Amino acid sequence: MKEGNTYSYNQVAFTLMFISVVMLFLATSYNYDRQIKSLEHKLEHTTDSLNTTIDSLVLEIDTLQWENQIWDFNISNNTTHLISALIFVESSNNDSAYNAGEDAVGCLQIRRTMVDDVNRILRRQGKTERFAYDDRWLRNKSIKMFDIYCKHYGLTTAEEIARCWNGGPRGMQNEMTAGYWKKVKKNLDS
Repeated sequence: MKEGNTYSYNQVAFTLMFISVVMLFLATSYNYDRQIKSLEHKLEHTTDSLNTTIDSLVLEIDTLQWENQIWDFNISNNTTHLISALIFVESSNNDSAYNAGEDAVGCLQIRRTMVDDVNRILRRQGKTERFAYDDRWLRNKSIKMFDIYCKHYGLTTAEEIARCWNGGPRGMQNEMTAGYWKKVKKNLDS
């Protein structure tokens, strides 16, 4: 052996120690990389879960706001009582009421043409929600259709709401709706 190629114990130990440190560094880096990927996956899952929760809460807020709007068209006319009065006049507060002669259904006695009109309004507003004819049997959906109808036609006073609900968008000009308004007003006053 050549003397120039011999290594001292310290040189070999240093080289082995250096290789060990590099391997430890690589192993640690690999472990950290796996931990980062695992944490990214957990973060992605948590983010998806939080987004789902947020979407659910947004829907709940929208529902609560919608319900608040339904019961608060016009505080001066106390429409909580107005909707109750309309439901009483239309169906005696019966969600299963059915008038076969007019095909009027549910607590607000909604006809198919009303469902079609509300769906037309929703389409024009660019909304994806639609109502089926069977939705007329459900109080909450009937009230939602009522809400969409009243807002679309800009009905604000109790008399406008009642007469236009009974006689269509031009119900205020139709004298036939005056008798209906008297019935509703009688229930409002009681």
